[in-house]
This record gives sequence, C-alpha cells and structure tokens, in this order.
Amino acid sequence: MAEFKAFTFGVEVNGETVLSIINGMESRREEALDILKKNGISDPRPGEWYPQQAWLDAFREIAERFGDGCLYEIGKKIPENAKFPPHIDSLEKALLSIDAAYHVNHRGGGIGSYKFEKTGGHSGVMVCKNPYPCSFDRGIIEALVRAFSPEASVRHDAGAPCRQHGADSCTYIIEW
Repeated sequence: MAEFKAFTFGVEVNGETVLSIINGMESRREEALDILKKNGISDPRPGEWYPQQAWLDAFREIAERFGDGCLYEIGKKIPENAKFPPHIDSLEKALLSIDAAYHVNHRGGGIGSYKFEKTGGHSGVMVCKNPYPCSFDRGIIEALVRAFSPEASVRHDAGAPCRQHGADSCTYIIEW
C-alpha cells in the first residue's frame, strides 16, 4: 500500500480528527474547507463520521497544492483535536498512546497501526503502517514528543521502507 489509499473500503474517521485539517491550515481556512467539500466532506463536525478515503483524497490535494510542510502542520494539530487516552504523563506513554488514539478515531475495518519500540535509554522507533502521508505522521509524533522533551528529535528512517515509494509503512527514529 502507498499513502493516500485506505487499506479497506468502508473505514471512517471522526469529525474531531477531520477538523485537524482546518486547524492545521489556519491561514488557509477557507481553502481547507473547500478542499474537504470538493472531496466529499462538507461542514465537518465533532461526533460525526466521514469516509477515510474522502479524507485521504483531501490530503492528496493538500499535498499537491501546498506541499509536505502543510501536511506536517496538520499532523501537529492531531494531538490537540483527536481523542487520546487520558493520563498521558510521560514521553513513552505518549508514544504508546498514538496507536490507541488512532483506533479510537477510526472505525469500520483495517486501518493499520502505530507501533512504538524503545531501543535505548533515550531512543526508540515508531513504525507507522497506515495510509497517511509521511510528513503528517512526523507532525503527530513530533507534537507529542516535544510536549515532554522539547530537545527531542524525530527523523524519518531513510533506510527503511517508505509509503512515498509504495511501501505500507514508514519508520521514524526518535531520540530524547
């Protein structure tokens, strides 16, 4: 699987998560709403559910029009908008919570996963096996990591498979 293509038909994403596009494109709010509408999501609202493929189609258009930096900014808004488990009080708990949050904010079929593994005292890897763009996932991870460790780094593992090249996952190296 490559990015922008849902793993299974019928998967939905909640409105809280969809609103991350609008919040991540603050200076282009009207354009964000137009892109969502053009791709089948009109007037997104918390508590409602929308086709994941429509949301992914909006991501593709955003990538083509505004680039990876915009997708990264949208990813950074996910922890503020999507539902996350309560009582996250450490960097490791934050990283482990991404997969649980991903599953709470999606429904209706196979969606993939976010798997974190600690590799050292202050390092780990996150394997993101999902249909979302690389820079979006990096934004999510960095937003959570930096909330606990502002000096931390997150980088795409260039030696691992990548969705931009048709793989079904991307790997990020995290150091704090």
